Amino acid sequence: MTLITQPLVDEAPVATEPLRPRTRRRFRADKVGLYGLLVIAALTALLPLLWMLSGSLQSLTELLSNDTFLPSEPQWQNYVTAWVQGDLGTYLRNSVVYTGCAVAGILIVSSLAGYALARLDFAGKGVFTFIILAVMIIPAPAMFLAQYKLLISLGLTNNPVGYILILITSGIPMSTLIMRSFFVSQPRDLEEAAALDGAGPLRIFWSVILPLARPGLAAVAVIQGLGAWNEYLMALVLFDDNALMPIQRGLTAFTSAETPQQQILLAATTISIVPVVIFYLMAQRHIVKGIGAGAIK
Repeated sequence: MTLITQPLVDEAPVATEPLRPRTRRRFRADKVGLYGLLVIAALTALLPLLWMLSGSLQSLTELLSNDTFLPSEPQWQNYVTAWVQGDLGTYLRNSVVYTGCAVAGILIVSSLAGYALARLDFAGKGVFTFIILAVMIIPAPAMFLAQYKLLISLGLTNNPVGYILILITSGIPMSTLIMRSFFVSQPRDLEEAAALDGAGPLRIFWSVILPLARPGLAAVAVIQGLGAWNEYLMALVLFDDNALMPIQRGLTAFTSAETPQQQILLAATTISIVPVVIFYLMAQRHIVKGIGAGAIK
């Protein structure tokens, strides 16, 4: 005898939701307008560079005629003439040394000073910050006389060391405030954990805090690097020997009114910006991170 068993409750079929067709993203006029403005801004920024590159490959007659934007026959000899006649090799080497030493000194001093302002409590902290802000208000040419007299007393006139020290002291105030803002945004828990592991203040600063502030260091390096690379007035006051001049001195060799050489000047200018562009491309990733971090905060 066989028993037939049936379920007490009938199982209801599982209802499956029909797949919805994918809908295309709606056309948004605001995004199109925003992208259009960004493209226009990018082209506006690139147009002078493109004109400089084009003019550096034209002859003087073709450049002054303004008949065409592109050179009919590229004049690569302009770059050779600019390099040889302008002695750009010497000036370019000087600028690389001056800018590299100045940026290194600014990063060291401003990172330590910024960390002290962000983490340490000491008497006169507010006064010290106010003095930094006050120094930033003073125009650089207004300090030339005092700086020059100080270098005379130290025997550093017509000396690359004196010029580098001026570049470092000129960039420290702004850089210190930038680094302070980055150190303030870092959590104190990391420092406390490192201190519990036996790390001292310098070890905490070097191994824990400083790596987290790479975007700030990159931003300071780019800002102060551009300033040091383009500096010329103090070099003109300080140096008597042309062999010690920065790259900006080499550009003035082609600005004579008697023998205009605009195409050679454009070629020399193109050569002078190559190191700056390379440095910016290397630090671009950290700069974008720094801007994003600052925007979130």
